[in-house]
Amino acid sequence: MIAQLLLLLLVSVLTCVGQVAQKQAVVNWQSNETNKTASAFRWLVLAVFMLGLGMLFWLKLLETMPLSIAYPMLSINFVLITLIGQFVYKEQTGLNHWLGVAAIMFGILLMSIGV
Repeated sequence: MIAQLLLLLLVSVLTCVGQVAQKQAVVNWQSNETNKTASAFRWLVLAVFMLGLGMLFWLKLLETMPLSIAYPMLSINFVLITLIGQFVYKEQTGLNHWLGVAAIMFGILLMSIGV
């Protein structure tokens, strides 16, 4: 059970890193750099690598954890990406957004008790 949760956390982190790399590719593409294409491409390569690696670990996780449990628990990504968006990219998040994040965290807690 602990191994499954650690594997789920690994999948979540790899997926989030892939998502952030995609965001960074867009940031680089929109910049005024002279080599913005090369910079954006490097971020996209990292994104594809991380998302691909995450998918491989996801498949391994699905060997031992039911999809009906694993997929909803992957919602921790919403929490992580919201935090990264706010603190790294200075994106604005309102009260309703944070209430939604709290509801997701509560749901993950409820599901993890039953695992």
